[in-house]
Amino acid sequence: MSIHIKKHSPAYWQVTLDNPPLNLFDQGISDALVSLIDELENDKEVKVVVFDSADPDYFMAHLDVVTAPQLSLDPGPTGLSPWPDFTVRIERAPFITVGVLRGRARGVGSEFMQAMDIRFASRERAVLCQIEVGTGLIPGGGGMERLPRLVGRARALEIIVSSEDYDADTAALYGWVNRSIPDAELDAFVDRFAKRVSVFSKRAIATAKEIVNKRTGTAKVEDLASTQNVFFGMLASPETQQTLGSLLAAGLQQKGDVEYNLGENLGRIAEQSAG
Repeated sequence: MSIHIKKHSPAYWQVTLDNPPLNLFDQGISDALVSLIDELENDKEVKVVVFDSADPDYFMAHLDVVTAPQLSLDPGPTGLSPWPDFTVRIERAPFITVGVLRGRARGVGSEFMQAMDIRFASRERAVLCQIEVGTGLIPGGGGMERLPRLVGRARALEIIVSSEDYDADTAALYGWVNRSIPDAELDAFVDRFAKRVSVFSKRAIATAKEIVNKRTGTAKVEDLASTQNVFFGMLASPETQQTLGSLLAAGLQQKGDVEYNLGENLGRIAEQSAG
């Protein structure tokens, strides 16, 4: 099972990612999220959905780069392939999504957080990173479109081209997350927030979100499609495959220091390869 759904009430759902050992994004997670959004869109009572992880070290490590070339790209209702289709649909949905970040959210994990309406992060345990440039790629799952809206052009470029790990306090300062909250208080804070929202008028919640989306803008379908095409083209290139091969040999996608401290290790491994 890649995700678990707990319905605290008809209006308040909790979705927990559970895809050990690292919560990598793979076909199983993709299929589960497609089923989830179909279910949510057909439910008339849900008002708030909280997304968290069963693994305190990893919200979502990143894309499974080994199986990525075999991912289904069949279009969903938006005309996009399953992952960007899911993110566009939750952006447009008449309910509020809340991301709870405890552990690492890198690459598509960070992009998952960006697609949420609201994000709360553990001050001690949260780590965000766009790893793609460090692996010979670019963010292909919404980071190019959503991150500049959240943090501004200069900070988005800093985050993307550095492939560095960022802590919760810095992410909050930048606008990548709403708040950095002490880990011991995070779950209670989010639960209180979700319960509070869940008792308000669904019509008012949906209308507020719709108007904010119109005023501030959301990711464009054509931009997401174009960036994803570039991403998969780069993924297939010999240069990127060589870089990924070196990273996999060093410990990428395995429990251990390379994944745990990936932001730091990307720079170290790149320096060793260049030398």
